[in-house]
Amino acid sequence: MSSKSKNLRTESEIEKYRSESNWKKAVETARAVEHKALDLASLVLLVYGEGQLEEFLLEHEPVEKNHAKAKAALASAEDQLHRAGQSRDKIGIQAQLLLGKLLYCCGEYRKALDILDQVDLHNVVLNSASSRMYLIAAEAYAVKGFCLEKVAPPSTSKYRAAEREENIISCYESAGDLAILYFQDHDKNMPASTSSSSLSAVETGVGPILDRAIQQSPIMLIKNGDLLRGVNRFRELLRAVECRYTQNIRQSLAKNLAEVLIRGMCETTYKPIDLMARSSQAKGPKPRVYTGDRFVPEDINEEVLLLLLISEAIATREAVLDRSAEAADAREHAFANTSAVYDLLAIVLVRRAQFNLLFESFERALRFSFEEFHIWHQFANSLICAGKYSRALLVLKECYRLKPRNPVVPLQAAKLCYEYLHQYQEGVNWSKKAIEIGNNHPFMARSHMALGIGYSMQAIEARLQAERLALYKQALMSFKVAHEKDPQDYLVAFHVALQYAVLRQIPEALTYVRLALTYRSDHVHSLHLLVLLLTAQKQNQEAMLLIQTALEEYPENLSLLLTKSKLEEVLLGPEEALASCREMMKLWKDIHEIDSEEGSDGPSHKVTDRNTWDKRSLAQLTMNEFSERGSGSVRAESMAASRMERALSEVASSLNSSFMPRPGSQQSWLLQAQIWLQLAELYLVLNKVSEAEACVVETSSMFPLSHQVYFMRGRVLEHKQQFHEARVCYENAIAINPGHTKSLHHLGDILHLLGDNKLAEKILRDAINMDPTAHAPWYTLGTVLQALGRYEAASDCLLTAAGLEATSPIVPFTVIPRLMQ
Repeated sequence: MSSKSKNLRTESEIEKYRSESNWKKAVETARAVEHKALDLASLVLLVYGEGQLEEFLLEHEPVEKNHAKAKAALASAEDQLHRAGQSRDKIGIQAQLLLGKLLYCCGEYRKALDILDQVDLHNVVLNSASSRMYLIAAEAYAVKGFCLEKVAPPSTSKYRAAEREENIISCYESAGDLAILYFQDHDKNMPASTSSSSLSAVETGVGPILDRAIQQSPIMLIKNGDLLRGVNRFRELLRAVECRYTQNIRQSLAKNLAEVLIRGMCETTYKPIDLMARSSQAKGPKPRVYTGDRFVPEDINEEVLLLLLISEAIATREAVLDRSAEAADAREHAFANTSAVYDLLAIVLVRRAQFNLLFESFERALRFSFEEFHIWHQFANSLICAGKYSRALLVLKECYRLKPRNPVVPLQAAKLCYEYLHQYQEGVNWSKKAIEIGNNHPFMARSHMALGIGYSMQAIEARLQAERLALYKQALMSFKVAHEKDPQDYLVAFHVALQYAVLRQIPEALTYVRLALTYRSDHVHSLHLLVLLLTAQKQNQEAMLLIQTALEEYPENLSLLLTKSKLEEVLLGPEEALASCREMMKLWKDIHEIDSEEGSDGPSHKVTDRNTWDKRSLAQLTMNEFSERGSGSVRAESMAASRMERALSEVASSLNSSFMPRPGSQQSWLLQAQIWLQLAELYLVLNKVSEAEACVVETSSMFPLSHQVYFMRGRVLEHKQQFHEARVCYENAIAINPGHTKSLHHLGDILHLLGDNKLAEKILRDAINMDPTAHAPWYTLGTVLQALGRYEAASDCLLTAAGLEATSPIVPFTVIPRLMQ
């Protein structure tokens, strides 16, 4: 074989090793021919210098703190590249470009610029047949841009400054285009089985120099005030055909563009994607791009969500799962980037009330979030917002294990137990855990308040009056401790007031509710409580003025509207109360339309404005407030009753094909049912029996096996003096919900009218045990005992009824929810 052929083969072999970034093999091959092939002297010098430079960059980033180290370690490489650059062929040009890169790493920015200015980079790229040359030229453009930023401008002229800025941006754009083009070509030569997650950034050819340069051009455009051009540059880079080397860069670009769109644009200033637009002013070859013939986002919401889902998909696929100490830095860096993506996803999806999408995203993140509190806590929050309360509680238990000294976690768990899961003892346990953290943390007052709420809930659930009273006193004590910890917390003052109200200590309740309103005058539940306290003092006119004022602030609060209708019935007559019911029905129609659009019964991915979702939530929040208004009871039996009604309805629908549940949110239909029942009550007062029956029929068509429907049907029959039929209806209501106080009371009254006073006494005592503060069962019991000839006991009952009636609000205090925020 001739020496020329041997040289060509050696040169080809060296180029192969260089393209693979295998510097050890490249240097070994060059050393083997150093003294044999004088024609390759320049190439040998180039390989020696390039190998030392790239090996150094494997361990040290080109940053200021490493400049002194670079000067010492790369002195020999600088000499070799300088000598190789004396030739005028392609080897010399590459040596000069690499020398500029070396000088940049040493902090010699002016020298690096002088070297790079001597080379016509544009022509070098166009005339190059080597893919390696694309990479070297891309890095040269990037280094030139970095050096231009570092070196002080020669002139203070605004025109010169703008020209300099445009030159820097052009360098970064050229660097990005050439780098991506090189990666796309290089990707073809890698085995398909090689996973990008198994290759480091440098091994894949994506070093810190190019990584920064690719992302710098759109950022500089945006900083210079050209937002649209910067956004379009982001879009161009993201449209480039994907390869394994650019996945991490693509993730970062997608995240950064999403952040720019979120912070810098709105729906009115947003410009849709133009596939023909070109923001890059740089000349030269361009990377291959996707045609966009499948899906192109049409608005800002679609584009932001698409960008974040792309970024999330890459992060999930390329997550560092290696838990070894050697992978700690890579794992921490990858997790920090991924966590930022999920935080942006949370912002975007919460704005649009898309909580199902959000918790699904966080669920995917768990596989690489071992022991990462932030992701687990965000997962819990998304589950809570999506209504997955049982799962959220399990996730909060894991969060508590990760950070047992964080009081927010046990307080959130307690809130779930109280307000959604009705696991009151569990909630008390979580509240105690928050208190046990100690050190008077900022949430100590709220922790004692949470404990008081738990005791109060347990008291409502208790069957024995002595146990109930003891729990109420414990609750009051906890609320007072909370008030001592933070005397200016309006919510704590409100709970103290509500507890005094439930215990019928009206003056003390008034003192604390006014204190709560002093700290927060627009707190709806404090306003509502003050209205009820005024009615307990028989100051109904003052209560009406206050509730009208409250409704000016909260015109869509169904609970306030329902209390207003009760007040109007007393003060102005039932005809006026009917007007409030019509207003409630109109409000329900608006809520139902929102629910129908949302598809509340199943996962909805429709983009909905958060304000709309909040409006629905505010109205539905009040459902628990008046679901048991008539009985004054929110006992555990009520929760069991709702589950029984649901099960019975399912059975009814399977046995009777004529009954089908209404489409849409069942909560929304339950709201309407409550309004129909209130209308039925008013029509009975007006002696309009047929209208009342029509209201009951309408409610029955929605919830045929509801205990409240049976109760109201019994009221209509009782009004028509069909006592035997009414008795059956009341018994059916009690069978479904044994804690429904009004059904027990009216059944006792019917039994008394039918002459069965012994059974009536037993039923009325059950009603009193359920709610000893309700005056109506006490009065009826007194009447029954009088009929039985037990006059002294009857007198005591009647006196008790009179005392309770003197402090009874127009609707029970228990309609006001005990919320932790």
